[in-house]
Amino acid sequence: MKKKQIDTLVLFITILGASTSVTAQPMRGPLVVSPQVNPDNTVIFRFLAPDAKEVKLSAQFENKLVPMTKDSTGIWSVTVGPVQPDMYPYHFIVDGIRVTDPHNTVIFPNENFQNSIVEITGDTPLIHTVLNVPHGTLSYRYYFSPELYIRPVVIYTPPGYEKNTDKKYPVLYLLHGSTDTEETWTKVGRANIILDNLIHQDKAVPMIIVMPYGRAYPVISKSSGSLRSWDNLQEFKKDFLNNLLPFIEENYRVKTDHNNRAIAGFSGGGGESLYLGLNNPDLFRWVCGFAPGMQREEFDRNNAVAFENPALTNQRLKMFWIGVGKDDGLYSVISDYLKVLDQKQINHETFITEGGHTWMNCKLFLTIVAQKLFKKA
Repeated sequence: MKKKQIDTLVLFITILGASTSVTAQPMRGPLVVSPQVNPDNTVIFRFLAPDAKEVKLSAQFENKLVPMTKDSTGIWSVTVGPVQPDMYPYHFIVDGIRVTDPHNTVIFPNENFQNSIVEITGDTPLIHTVLNVPHGTLSYRYYFSPELYIRPVVIYTPPGYEKNTDKKYPVLYLLHGSTDTEETWTKVGRANIILDNLIHQDKAVPMIIVMPYGRAYPVISKSSGSLRSWDNLQEFKKDFLNNLLPFIEENYRVKTDHNNRAIAGFSGGGGESLYLGLNNPDLFRWVCGFAPGMQREEFDRNNAVAFENPALTNQRLKMFWIGVGKDDGLYSVISDYLKVLDQKQINHETFITEGGHTWMNCKLFLTIVAQKLFKKA
C-alpha cells in the first residue's frame, strides 16, 4: 500500500476513534438530588427542565400547587415544610403535564398515574418506620385461575415462619383500593413493616397476610370503575373462593377454621371485603372496612346474608370494624350505612378520624385492627 493511502487510512481511523469516544462518553448534566428531606422536616424538591416555562409541585401534604423556581443550570426547585412525618405521594406539573420525579425510585403502585413517594421520618419512629427488629418475609407469588389465567398475590409471613415449621398461623386477607395493585399495601401501606413492629412489641398476634390483585381482569376491564361494582364482586368472589383461598391453604401453614380468617380492605377493596366477609360467615369471623366503597342503593343487596338475620350475624362475627376519615368523600354514605347497622342492631366497631381518603389513614386503620385480630376467645 502506498504511503499516501496509509496516511489517509490512519487519519480515518483516528477520526472514527475520536467520534466513538465522544459518543460513548456523553456530557453529563448537573447532579439532581430529589427529594431532599432535611433534619427539620423541610423537603427540597428538584426537577431538571432547562426549556420548561413553568414547573409546579403537587403533593398530598399541600392543599394547592406550589410554584418552583429555575436556577442558571436549568434546575427547578422549591423548599416546603416542615412536613408532618409520614409517607406522601407527589409529582411535578411541567408546562401543564404531570410528571413523576425521575430522580426518585420510590413509586406509588397504581393502574392510573403513578406518583412518586416521599417519606419524612422525623425524630420519633412511626409505626410504619423500618426499625432494627425481626422482619417477616414478603413473597411475590402467582396462582392459576381457569377464567382469569395467571393471578399475582403478595404474601407476608411473620418473623420465625421459616424456623417454626410445626406452627400454623391465622391469616388476614388484605385488599387494595380500586386503581391500586397487589403491591400497594406493602409499598405504600407498609403492611409488612407495621406487622413487624407490632409483633415485636407483642401488640399483634403473628399472622400471615395475603394481598391479592382485586380486579377480575381480563374478564373485568381495568377501566370498569370501582372494585365493588357488582360484576367485579361476582367474578372476584369466584376467583377468591375457588382459586386463591385453596392456593393459600395448600401452600402455607395457615389455620383453616373461620375463627382464624380475617378480611379487610380499603376503598373499593373495602367494599369487596365487606361483601365477601359478611356474606360468607362460615369463612370469616373478622370483617373490616377501611373507608369501604359503597352506595346507598347497594346496602341491602351487598349485605344480604348479614341483614337477613342480625342476631345470627352478631353470634357469628367476632369483630365487624369500620374506619373512615371525616374529610373522606365516602364519609356521608358510610355514616348512613352505620345508621342502618344500628337500626338492624348489628354489632360493629367504628373509628372516625381526621383526614380524607388517604393511605395515611389506611396505615392507621391497619395498625388499630391488627392489634385486635385473633385475640377474642
